[in-house]
Amino acid sequence: MFEHRLSVYLDWPLLGAIAMLSAIGATMVFSSTYDPTSGTVGVEFYRQLVVLAVGGVALVLCLVVDYRTLADRSAFIYAGLLALLVLTLFVGSEQGGARRWLGVGAFSGQPSEFARLVLALVLAALYSRVRPDTRTLWLPGAAVVAPAFVLIARQPDLGTAVTLLPVCLAVMVFAGLRVRVLVVAALLAVLATPLVWAYGLEEYQQRRISSFLDPDLDPQGASYQQRQARITVGSGGPTGRGFLQGTQNQYDFLPVAHNDFIFSVLAEELGFVGVSISLGLYLFVIMRALDAARVARDVTGVYLVVGVVAGFAFQVVYNIAMSAGLAPVKGLTLPLMSYGGSSLVATLMGFGLVLNVRMRRFRN
Repeated sequence: MFEHRLSVYLDWPLLGAIAMLSAIGATMVFSSTYDPTSGTVGVEFYRQLVVLAVGGVALVLCLVVDYRTLADRSAFIYAGLLALLVLTLFVGSEQGGARRWLGVGAFSGQPSEFARLVLALVLAALYSRVRPDTRTLWLPGAAVVAPAFVLIARQPDLGTAVTLLPVCLAVMVFAGLRVRVLVVAALLAVLATPLVWAYGLEEYQQRRISSFLDPDLDPQGASYQQRQARITVGSGGPTGRGFLQGTQNQYDFLPVAHNDFIFSVLAEELGFVGVSISLGLYLFVIMRALDAARVARDVTGVYLVVGVVAGFAFQVVYNIAMSAGLAPVKGLTLPLMSYGGSSLVATLMGFGLVLNVRMRRFRN
């Protein structure tokens, strides 16, 4: 459990950068839900503040319990996650043709958003105890990730399911996975592309990819979001149009701006300067978090931090690339900035574990 003397080792710079990104995100959610006609802000902004408070409490809880205690119980935590994912498929609430939300009374959440965090924890525990031959090192990781991947993809939520792969690969690489295995896996993935396209993707997912490759294919349909996101990003210029002054955002040309495309709102209102500051903060958070792996007391801490950071970094890079028109549209939020409940809480919990590892680096 928590020892007061350990608090002197808390990584305040990392915590401060996380708080700054969260504050920028809340400001952008305010802007993206503001109604210039009535002068009121959407309920999403107030919910974001509540979720930030809940996420802060969750971060502290993940900080005070020794990460090795959590690793020792990771199998039970993973079993609980799988149970929630199965339950979601049968009794979860359906929105937009997908069953991703599990509700209790007035509250609901997405169990899949916690899968990256739980996977990082269980893989850290697994590879710190089991040292398989480098030729078969991928097998335990694949066996762990496969059930969660399949259950999430069945919701269907292929975007979230794919985010599990960077977590698994990063931990396996640090555990000693051979480069040739990655090359073979990449070649097999390329060869399997026709099968995945024909049998693994829903029709709307195929349209998204097709519209990404050819934006003029369906400009008012599948391509609309990405086209508007690119226009929004480009309209910001060097210094931006100013807070609440973005025309693309304020006149609702950009759908779900407070969620998937919050980066576009940031680029339009704060411009290149605001984008540079935000990207600098993200880079600082990633590098500072990786430094926790460098100073970790044991390999469990190393693998845990690497897994958490890999999932976080993948989401950041993909969401920004998506907003800039460099990747197909997927329902992946920008961590710490986008509006969201489960995703924001899960992200803050992950950094609670990163801070946990760094704080206990001197303890036996």
